[in-house]
Amino acid sequence: MKRSFFWISLIIMVFTTSSARAQNTSLISSLEIYDLEFDKRIMIYKEQAHFEAPNWGPDGQFFIINQQGLLYQLSTDGSQKTILNTTPLDNCNNDHGISTDGIWLAISNNDDLQPDTDGTSRIYTMPLKGGDPKLVTSLWPSYWHGWSPDGQTMVYTARRDGDYDIYAIDINGGEEKRLTHATGLDDGPDYTPDGRFIYYNSFSTGKMEIWRMNSDGTRKIQVTDDKYSNWFPHPSPNGQYLVFLSYIEDQGDRHPAMQNVSLKLMNIKTNNIRTLCSFTGGQGTINVPSWSPDSRKIAFVSYQNTN
Repeated sequence: MKRSFFWISLIIMVFTTSSARAQNTSLISSLEIYDLEFDKRIMIYKEQAHFEAPNWGPDGQFFIINQQGLLYQLSTDGSQKTILNTTPLDNCNNDHGISTDGIWLAISNNDDLQPDTDGTSRIYTMPLKGGDPKLVTSLWPSYWHGWSPDGQTMVYTARRDGDYDIYAIDINGGEEKRLTHATGLDDGPDYTPDGRFIYYNSFSTGKMEIWRMNSDGTRKIQVTDDKYSNWFPHPSPNGQYLVFLSYIEDQGDRHPAMQNVSLKLMNIKTNNIRTLCSFTGGQGTINVPSWSPDSRKIAFVSYQNTN
């Protein structure tokens, strides 16, 4: 679960707590892809359960998703789903991702720490092929969001001194570097493939919009300015496009689940934005990088409440 102050009711909490041990049997989660070449969405896998946040494997042959505090590997045809061994981490949330070289997996885990009303997530790395998790961020809450192209730095959202901002840190840990200082939530950072820029979403103007900054945190530029709440921008591996999530109705600084949302695509060169598809989603849909390695497809999760 990410940032508990976002949730305004127990019902929303049921939908958004990825580490919940009791499965919500009234919820159907669907992993879909949007194929840009054929301009259509394709159903890959559906389950009467709650799963979130697909990462696309570096060879294009599998996804990683989180479900009930654990991580799973799912084949891209939806035929095989196997658990990833992240022991002793068994309370993983929906902020996870694979390094650009395909060697490392970043994991955000809700650790059993001193009670904290805004969460106890800390970031770990482990070899994608298996191994012991290594703690990267000693401070909490910290939620992973992006790898630098060289795999040596990660960017994440963290609450420090009562405010959520974006930070960078070496994968071996050490001192974190604060990249944003604006009042209000900054979230969802993700590097461009050349490493020059970081896209993110910010509530600094009183409305959630997409922004871009240099990778060292300088020269912040607002990218979107519309009536929607825009979240989780992800540049394509070829550097041509930016995909992000838009809530149809303004959500303030929250990103609840089970809302009317659209998947948007921006041409980075022209800034032209088009809607790819609309569905029920939000929290858990594209929290983390979800492009296919060839930049032709985007993975996302949609939801259906059967009650």
